[in-house]
Amino acid sequence: MDQEPLTGPETREMKPRLHGEMLSTSLLAFLKNWNAYGYELAQRLAHAGMPEFDSGTVYRTLRQLEKSGLVSSFWDTSESGPARRMYSLTAAGDIFLSGWVEVLQNYQSMLQKALTNLAPPDDDAAAQSPGAAS
Repeated sequence: MDQEPLTGPETREMKPRLHGEMLSTSLLAFLKNWNAYGYELAQRLAHAGMPEFDSGTVYRTLRQLEKSGLVSSFWDTSESGPARRMYSLTAAGDIFLSGWVEVLQNYQSMLQKALTNLAPPDDDAAAQSPGAAS
């Protein structure tokens, strides 16, 4: 069954969305080697090329990660100006991040295999494969 191409409002430019788990794991990854403020993390995400997001989403996600025990925070009053919340990765967050890195590596490998299998077969390989027309 052939499908008709999408027309109308469905053809709007489709942009990738920042999936919740991707945001969480990206925040954990940025916190792996240094502590950071929420604003700084939002800037790093944008600079890294993450899809557009609302900075409020970053703060909500950081609070959820803290509630889950994956990050901790403290009020930093060392600089001039108002106190700012500094976030750091916990041991549990590091374990969670390591698990996600493994999952993403496996997923990337699977996608690479799928994409490789989408390539048209070589004429020689197709002729030698079982079931090939003689």
